[in-house]
Amino acid sequence: MVTAWRQFGFEQTGATMVEMAIAMPLLLTLLLGFVDFGYAFYQWNAANKAVQMGARLAQISSPVASGLSKEAKTPADTLLVGTAVPAGTYDYICTATAAGVASCVCGTGSTCQDLTPDQTAFDFIYDGGSRAGMHDLLPTLEKSEVRIEYAATGLGYWTRPNGPVPTITVSITNHPFQFFFLGGLLGFGNITMPSMLSTVTGEDLKSTSP
Repeated sequence: MVTAWRQFGFEQTGATMVEMAIAMPLLLTLLLGFVDFGYAFYQWNAANKAVQMGARLAQISSPVASGLSKEAKTPADTLLVGTAVPAGTYDYICTATAAGVASCVCGTGSTCQDLTPDQTAFDFIYDGGSRAGMHDLLPTLEKSEVRIEYAATGLGYWTRPNGPVPTITVSITNHPFQFFFLGGLLGFGNITMPSMLSTVTGEDLKSTSP
């Protein structure tokens, strides 16, 4: 009996299978983790391209903030005609609801002429119309995650014929990274991507005067 147990203790048959059964889950998790984090990096890059495209579209299209067309007109003090519009004079921040309905608010410390949003302009920045828009570059992007700001930063001058010269900042906020393998294997939930933005000068802004 002792000899049989001794032989059993030195038996190596099947050891490789046992080792593989122990190591395989770890190796598989690492492999799929690399795939998931590679996809997360792809989403990060796509989001960066999306805000750049959004800023470019905002720069060359009608402003989402309809009141922007009324800015930089004749100031209350006519002696200021031809002088620079002070930074902070206006600050329009436009976002959308979960249903995609655009709205605009006035930034703290600024005054805004009209907060009526242009839904068509917001949709154009989001989907690009006949050209590539933010949603084309980042298909998982929701309208409610897009933030468009038109702010006076000291550029342009009062009574400028072509309208105001805002600094336009397009941001993506609260957008989640999507996990596939890790979510199924380890129960990982989606994590929120850090906010990202792109800022341009709106000198080519197509603004229609009232």
